[in-house]
Amino acid sequence: MTPLAFDARHLWHPYTNVAKPGPMHLIAEAEGVWLTRDDGVRMIDAMSSWWCAIHGHRHPAITSAMAEQLGRMPHVMFGGLTHTPAIELGRKLVAMLPEGLDRIFYCDSGSVSVEVALKMAVQYHKARGRDAKVGFATIRGGYHGDTWKAMSVCDPVNGMHGLFRGALSIQHFVPRPPVAFGAPWPEDPAQNGLAALAQLLAEQGEKIAALILEPVVQGAGGMYFYHPEWLRGARALCDAHDVLVIFDEIATGFGRTGEMFAMDHAGIAPDILCLGKALTGGHISFAATVATAEVAHTIGDSAAGVFMHGPTYMANPLACAAGCASLGLLEAGAWRGQVAAIAQQMQAELAPARDLPGVADVRVLGAIGVIEMATPVDPSIAHRLAPETGVWLRPFARNIYAMPPYTITPEELRRVTSAMVALAGGAA
Repeated sequence: MTPLAFDARHLWHPYTNVAKPGPMHLIAEAEGVWLTRDDGVRMIDAMSSWWCAIHGHRHPAITSAMAEQLGRMPHVMFGGLTHTPAIELGRKLVAMLPEGLDRIFYCDSGSVSVEVALKMAVQYHKARGRDAKVGFATIRGGYHGDTWKAMSVCDPVNGMHGLFRGALSIQHFVPRPPVAFGAPWPEDPAQNGLAALAQLLAEQGEKIAALILEPVVQGAGGMYFYHPEWLRGARALCDAHDVLVIFDEIATGFGRTGEMFAMDHAGIAPDILCLGKALTGGHISFAATVATAEVAHTIGDSAAGVFMHGPTYMANPLACAAGCASLGLLEAGAWRGQVAAIAQQMQAELAPARDLPGVADVRVLGAIGVIEMATPVDPSIAHRLAPETGVWLRPFARNIYAMPPYTITPEELRRVTSAMVALAGGAA
């Protein structure tokens, strides 16, 4: 049995029908922006392998840091023990984040960091005697991961609520912010979308522990970019109703939107922040949940005294070493110019898609380019075309999009945008 035949028969891929897995590429090597199949065919990874490989694959600074750490200590438990990679990564994060976000809980995946954030919010309120505050508010169109509690705050229509109806806890949803990024901001709450949140918090605020959302960019919920001013209004409303704010920056953190964090577009910070994906430059799974001292100390001063969570691979030294190297590359500062150049080039080269039949919208923010179609796109078409175009794209729903590594060259990016426009033309 060939490797691909074995894969098709025995391996279960994400969001894939295991009985009909569709076309599959056997990748033998990855370096820079390129993926190389076992037969030598090369494809640009326009997805940054689900948005995490911001420096490209096998970056020498990250792989050498991991190799050095591997030679000393691949893993050690974090309960009662600590190590230099965890401490150094913490120093870099604290220096990079807004003042006040400085209590770091390391996790092993983005979904887990969301679970941790939700648990923190509930335990924080219980520590203050607010036992009724166990629910969560969020906006429609969001996505926060596939684990159990995280699913409950994903979009109730386009997420997995329908499939797991009756099993998931019911949360509180308000319409997604209606004003697009870059559009004029109307002060009327009925027009800018804040009226719905104000009404929810007035009616249910005593039962809501936190508002959780992806700031500015909704990723897997549709690649929708909304106005940062909504975040400022939401922050004020949550403060008035004793509701914590959780920002999920797993997809947007570390430069993807043109700012270091998407929340920087609004100039505000949450009480709890979820980070992941690009934290290690896409070289190994890792995440973090970062809280304010107020949240951490309130939990610490409670009767329980301890936060009730502890992953086996928490603060894995190998992942911490990769994170230190990845953040070191960001500290050097080249990313900002790279992302700005990517944005400018994608704006120009995706613009012709606006005139294609079946195209509903074209939008770019930072190193995110989207062609939204009027009807769903069959991803298997893009998969089959990838060897011909030399570009790996994975459309979802109605969106043909790219989130390339920041290190992509103009010529490589031109191949990506050309493939996107061609796919949009063929999908119409």
